[in-house]
Order: sequence, then C-alpha cells, then structure tokens
Amino acid sequence: MYLIHAAILLPILAGVGIAFMKRLSRSFHLGWAVLTIPLVLLIYFLSLIPQISNRNLISESLDWMPSLGINFTILLDGLSLLLALLITGIGSLVVLYSIYYMKQDEALHRFYLYLLLFMGAMLGVVLSDNMMVLYGFWELTSIASFLLIAFHHKKEASIRGASKSFLITVFGGFAMLTGFILLYLISGSYSIRETIESVSNIAEHHLFVPALILILIGAFTKSAQFPFHVWLPDAMEAPTPVSAYLHSATMVKAGIYIVARFTPVFGGEATWFWIISLVGTISMVYGALIAIKKTDLKAILAYSTVSQLGLIMSLFGLGSAALYFGYGAESMLYTTATMAGLLHLFNHALFKGSLFMMAGIVDHETGTRDIRKLGGLITVMPFTFTVALIGTFSMAGLPPFNGFVSKEMFFKATLEAADFSIFSLGTWGIIFPVLAWIGSVMTFIYSLVIVFRTFLGKNKTDIPLQKLHEAPIGMLIPPLILVSMVLITGIYPDILSSSIIEPAMASVLSPLLAEGERFDVHLYLWHGVTPELWMTAGVIVLGVISYKLLPRWKTVYEDYIPVYTVNKFYNAVFRALHRFSKRWTQTYMNGSVRNYLIYIFVFMIVLISYGFYHATNIEWNFSGYNSFKLYETILLVGLVVTAICIPFAKHRLSAVILTGAVGYLVSLFFVLFRAPDLALTQMVVETVSVALFLLCFYHLPELTPKSSKKYKSVNLIISVGVGIIVMLIALAASGTIQLDTISEFYTAESYNLAGGKNIVNVLLVDFRGFDTLLEIMVLGVAALAIYSMINLNLNGKDLGSSHHTLAREKQESTEKERSNSNPESWNSVSLRSNDVFLQMSTKIIVFIILIFALYLFFAGHHQPGGGFISGLVTASALVLLAIAFNTDTLRRILPVDYRTVIACGLLISLATAAGSFVFDLPFMSQAFGYFDIPLLGEVELTTATLFETGVFMAVLGVTMTIILQIGEDR
Repeated sequence: MYLIHAAILLPILAGVGIAFMKRLSRSFHLGWAVLTIPLVLLIYFLSLIPQISNRNLISESLDWMPSLGINFTILLDGLSLLLALLITGIGSLVVLYSIYYMKQDEALHRFYLYLLLFMGAMLGVVLSDNMMVLYGFWELTSIASFLLIAFHHKKEASIRGASKSFLITVFGGFAMLTGFILLYLISGSYSIRETIESVSNIAEHHLFVPALILILIGAFTKSAQFPFHVWLPDAMEAPTPVSAYLHSATMVKAGIYIVARFTPVFGGEATWFWIISLVGTISMVYGALIAIKKTDLKAILAYSTVSQLGLIMSLFGLGSAALYFGYGAESMLYTTATMAGLLHLFNHALFKGSLFMMAGIVDHETGTRDIRKLGGLITVMPFTFTVALIGTFSMAGLPPFNGFVSKEMFFKATLEAADFSIFSLGTWGIIFPVLAWIGSVMTFIYSLVIVFRTFLGKNKTDIPLQKLHEAPIGMLIPPLILVSMVLITGIYPDILSSSIIEPAMASVLSPLLAEGERFDVHLYLWHGVTPELWMTAGVIVLGVISYKLLPRWKTVYEDYIPVYTVNKFYNAVFRALHRFSKRWTQTYMNGSVRNYLIYIFVFMIVLISYGFYHATNIEWNFSGYNSFKLYETILLVGLVVTAICIPFAKHRLSAVILTGAVGYLVSLFFVLFRAPDLALTQMVVETVSVALFLLCFYHLPELTPKSSKKYKSVNLIISVGVGIIVMLIALAASGTIQLDTISEFYTAESYNLAGGKNIVNVLLVDFRGFDTLLEIMVLGVAALAIYSMINLNLNGKDLGSSHHTLAREKQESTEKERSNSNPESWNSVSLRSNDVFLQMSTKIIVFIILIFALYLFFAGHHQPGGGFISGLVTASALVLLAIAFNTDTLRRILPVDYRTVIACGLLISLATAAGSFVFDLPFMSQAFGYFDIPLLGEVELTTATLFETGVFMAVLGVTMTIILQIGEDR
C-alpha cells in the first residue's frame, strides 16, 4: 500500500505545486489550500492510534539501493506516531495561524513551499528506519529551516540567523552521519531495528563509543543543547508561525527523537546516560538563567525552549539507566524518567506553540515585542492574555495544567536518580534534584515576567489603549485550541496513557519488555503529598519572592553573569576563522586561471605518482596490442602536430581553431575504433565548445603570449607530467586485470534486462542511470552558477532582467522601423554581404539538424544516439541560429527561459527514477515492454524514454543558458 511513504511525499509534492501558484496567490490566500495537507495527514495518523497502541506496528519498505543496504524503509511505532501527530497537528494550526499573520503581498508561494518541505522532511526523519534515509531527511530539515529563517532575506539579522543555524545543525548532521557509518561497520546494517536486535553483539566493539558520541553531537546541535544552543535565539528572526512550528514543536524535537530512538542501542552504555543527563541538565539551567535577563518576548521564549529541551533531554538520559542496569518492565525505577520525558515532549509542544503564537499576536497588534514597552494589554486583549496565562503557568509547572503533571514526574525521576545504586545524596547524585529545582525556580520567574510585564500594569506602548484591539478570530483559534488541550490533558492526563505514552515508552525501552509485556502507565493530576509536591511548593514560594525582588538582584545578574557567553565565543571564533580563511585564500586565489590549473594538475601528478610508487599489484603488460595501421599513424601524427601547435598560436582565434581540430581528430579515432556514440558526442561537444570559446574570447583583449622562460618552462613541465601520468594510468588499467571484466555482462544482458541493443545508451539510462542523473544535476548547478556570475553584480541587482527588458524594447523599435521596408521577420539587424548566405542557408540547415536530433533521440536505445547527444545537437542548431542572426532573434522565435527547462528536465528525470517505486522496484529501475500500436505494429515502449526526455531538456537548458549568457553583449 505504501500509504506512509505517500504521507511523507505528499507535503513535499504539494509544496512544489504551491510554488507555481504565485499569480494565484494574488486573488486568495494560499494558506487555505495548504491547510488541507496537514489536516489530511493528521486524520490519517489519528486513525492509526488503535493499531499502534495494540502493538501492531506498521512497516513498509521500498528498495532504493539494496546492494548498499539503503532502502526507503518506514517504521511506525509508538514513538514515531507521537512525533507524527505533533508534526501534523501543530502544523495544521500553524498554517491556519499564518493565514491571518502573513500578509497577502508577501511571497506566500515560497513561504508555504518551504513550510511543506520542512513538514515532509520531519515526517521522513521520524518514520525512517534506514539510517542513511533518515540522514537525508535530517539535512533536508536543515535546508528548509534555513530557507524559512531567511524568509525576510533583505534583513541582515535574518540572513545571519539562518546562516548560524545552518552551519551548526549541518555540522552536527555530518557528525551524526559519521556515527551512522561507524554503526554500519559494527553491525553490518543501516536498519535501526536490526541494529537494536544485534546490540548484544556490538556493544563491546571499539567503535561503539565513538559512534555514540558522534550521534549525540548531531542530536545536541539540532535540539539546541549547550553549548550548541546559540543558533536558536538568532533563529527567532523567522516569521512567528515558523518559530511556533520549527523552534518549539518539531525541528528542535528531532534531536530528542534521535536520543529516544537510539536509546535501545546505546542505553546500556554508562557514557550515554552520563553525557545526556549532564548536558540536558546544564542546558535547562543555563537556558532559564539567560531567559530571565531578556526583554524581547521571542528571545525569552527562545531561551526557555533551550531550557525545556534540556529538561526533556535529561529525562531521557536518566531513563536510559533502566537499560544499563537491566531492570524489567515491572520496576518503574528510572522508567519514570522516560515516561516523564515523553509526556513533557508532548506537553511542551502544546504550551510553547501557543506562547509563540501569543508573542506573534502581541507583535502584530502593538508593533513591538519589547516587554519594557508593553503592559496593560489585559483590558484590550483578554483572549490573548488567557493564552499567555495558561501557557506560562503550564510551562512553570502549576496545576491544573499538563506541565504540572510532567514536572512532578521530572522531580520524581531526579529524586530516584539521587537514590540509585551508583549515586548517593552525599556524592554526585545530588546534582540532579538540586539543579532540577533551581532550573524550575528560574522557569517560574521568567513565566511570571512574560505574563505580568506584558499584560498587567500600565500601558507603555506607543499606541493608546483605545486604539488597541484583540487579534482577528482566525489568529486566536490556533492558540486557543492549544491551551484548551493544555487544560484538558492536565485535568485528565490519563487519556494519553495507553494511547500515546505507553506505546512510545515501549519503543524507547523495548529491551526491557518480553514479548506481549506492557508498561503499567497511569497518569494523574494529584499524587498526594509527596516530596516532589514539596519541591513544587518551594519553587512557587521562592519564585514569587525572587520575582518581587527582581529589580534589586537583576543588576548584579546582568553585570557579572553574561560577561563570557557561548554566543560571544561563537562570534569571536567565527570572525577569527573568517579573517584567517580570507587571508589564506588570498594567498593562492589571485584570479589567475593558469595558477588554479597548476594547483590542480600538480596535486594530481603528486597524488597519482605516490599511488604508483606504493602500488605492488600493478602489471605492465605490453603484449596483445595490435600494430599501428598506416592511416592510424597518419591520424596520430596529425593529432600530435596539431596539439603541439596550440601553445605557439599568436592569436586566440588560431588557438580556438587548433583546439577544435584536436577534438575532431579524437572523434575520428572513436570512429576507427568503432565507438559511434562517443564519436558523435565528441563531434557535437567540440562544435558547441568552439562556439563557446569564440563567444568568451570576444570579450577578452588581444592575446599577448608570455615570453618569460620560467612561464613557458612551468607550462612545459606540467603538461608533460600530466601526459605521462595519464598514459601510465591507461597502461596500468589495461595491463592489470585482477577481476573478470563486466563488459561481458553488459553485452549479454543489455537487451534482456533493459530492452536496448545500444550498450552505451543502456549503460547511461539503466545500469548506470544514477550516475547520469547526478551528472545532469551537476551541469544544472554549473549553468546556474554561470548565470549568476554574469547577471548579478555585488549589490544583488539582476542585470540579466534589465538587459532582457532593454533588448526587448530595442527589438520592438527595430521591428517597427523595418516593418514597412522589409517583410522578412527573421532579420532584425543590418546585413553584410556574407550574412545573407549564412542566414539563408541557416534557415534550411537548422531544420535538418533538428530532424536529425529527433532521430537520435528515438533511435538511441538501439542505435547511436540518446537524450544526451540529442540535446547537444538541438543546442548546436540553436547556436547556429544565434550566430547567423542574433540572440534577440532566437529569444523572439523561442521565448523560453532555459533555466526553467533545466529545472523541468531534472524533475522529469528524478520523477522517472522514483517512479520505479510504483512497480515495487529499486530506485532508477527501468521497465520496458512490446505493444501492438495501430499503423506502427509492434513497438517497444520503455520508461527510459521518459528519463531520456529529462536528460534531453537538462542538457539543452544547460547549453543554451551558458551560450546565451556569455554570447549576449552587455
């Protein structure tokens, strides 16, 4: 059925569709169309609660790269269901909130594309069983987060915050990827389930602890744990709906999810729960400490998020001790911590999401988030005040809200930690309940600051109270729904026990359970008079006193505590690295292409020479080579002489012609050696390259060859060295045969397995189609880079757009002037004597070339040709058209944005490659069959044709983008 795969891809594909609705967004808010996506997904995941709570886990798998152990395998259990419900549930409310928060004239198509992209990526993270697939979605969340934070890209603070979050989270992602690879080397599998099953065999491996640490680095960076928390406050430059979604309910929970998911693997290791417990506890206290001094509502909530995430992280660390000491499910010692962590993960998403929305409402209505300029809003914004009151009191752990339930369990877990066998109250065990209590006191203080400084007291805003009003009902509904759930799950917390929390606990602590065994989970608002209740009472008393005395002790707090902060350290290190890298780069990046080539070629010569020197299995076998024929000798001599003439050319035009001659002579060798595909490709590439060289050199001054002996000597040495190295590689490759050649397999199976008689084409679109897909992606990136370098100046002004506008205006005026005197619509420039013949012949030759390109496209599967060469031939026809007339004429005849052609080609190729999943085949598998078609008879149809179409469009778009951008005279 693959419904869960579809659930992951649905928001991504919907986001791509939304991106093309820019014009439609002017007539209605795109959010209404987007809202259906998370709502449908939420309903779907809600329908799976009974099945998951009964331990009927859902697993689906699509073969992707089975030979490498990488498959798109989905696992839906209690833990992933909990996160999926938060992603889709909070996502639905955030989209509804954004409809009223985001302005109609903003780039809504981009905003919702990024938001849906992030939603799909997060679902992929929490539902993927394969570590490599999980990592792919993990980095996609970083990319989508970067785009959302930088949505207001004209603000320097937005760019800075997006860059910081991207650098830190991607760094953590690379560390986590390394940890996954180490786990694979240990266990032999990328599957998380299989790794858990084999944990008893891998726990003693010497790579086990390094893998543990690397995976934790990834989790800590994403969940903003100390000292990687510095990106989260700067990320508050994102629009408030983004903060409410990414930085309270979803993205920051990804790191916690990783810790919970891998607890069955690493939970038995003491290093695991020591690192997580201490880092989480420090993050909780540090985040609360900094939150008190902040005056911006979103900044307070940002640091409170760091604190609350640290609380949850510490609970999972403490809970893993149950695995370390092997307690069963009947013992709730330490399993309390895991239960509290899961419950608070759920609770935090509710109350923190509502508080971010509250901050957005205050900013939206008053124009400021600075609590020093706020006050007295309770009289004009009673509903927003209600949201703030319930949200902050739940965050502070007061009854009857859900935060009280999980906070009581947190205290209980820390007290159990202090009494555990490896701890004692007289040693290090005391730090957990003490720091938990201190962090809770500070949480209580900044919760009071949020409510009282914003809504009570006198109005300090620039807007009189009589002009202030409550937010629109559509903006109030989402936070009111969230705080209603905060109240309901606080009064009746047991409704979450068997449906959500217990299945999630079973996923985290699965090694403790025997088959069919369950945790006894019951949640209550009132547990009687317990030590943790007295701790809560102490928090309230000391918190109220500290809040009342805040003006007296905050001065000392501000003067001494934040002198040395992690953020300042990060900024200092970043600036130092930037200065160092700039100075170092300037020493060798001096703008000389020759120098860059010298670096590349010298490195290549040294590296490969080192490999030859240490290689012991290379055989230099010169037997079996055929003797040279006369025509081969003549061709070779001509090739060598032509190549030698290039350095002595005194004009660029001569150098270009000689370079092209070398390419054409090489293509003749391909013809002689019966490689028609290579010969055809080489000829067309040379034709287009010569035109490209001529266009480039048109903008350069006259060639002035260097006369320095040193200059020429360096060129000679490097050229000879590269030639010798390449020759040795060819001889070593042909002489050293240690494995059976795979060419026999391709020769025997190309037609049977891929339905093609042209082995070269079958390799490109089937057996090695993944290589081709990546190659056209690289070409697309290169074309866009060239376009950017030519059309965008340092100030970011799009010179290309203005040029095209001026070109169109010039074209229109020229047409008007010539309309009466010359009816020939192709000509828009004055003609010279040789232009007439060229233009008249071009009108005929272009159609011949295009027909030939069409033939190559359809014949390529069985004869020389294919999408790649067909795209090049088509581009050569258009280049000829541009040379004979001009680029403006070409744009008028074919008003196509070739960058869009590149994008469409890549999408078609990627969709064809992924379409094999529909037939339950690995990624990039091609299918073919024979069908009787009227008038045509039996015809072979293959999905490779669709892939070839994408390759054709990508190659055509890349070639024409480069040619036109370089060829147009600015």
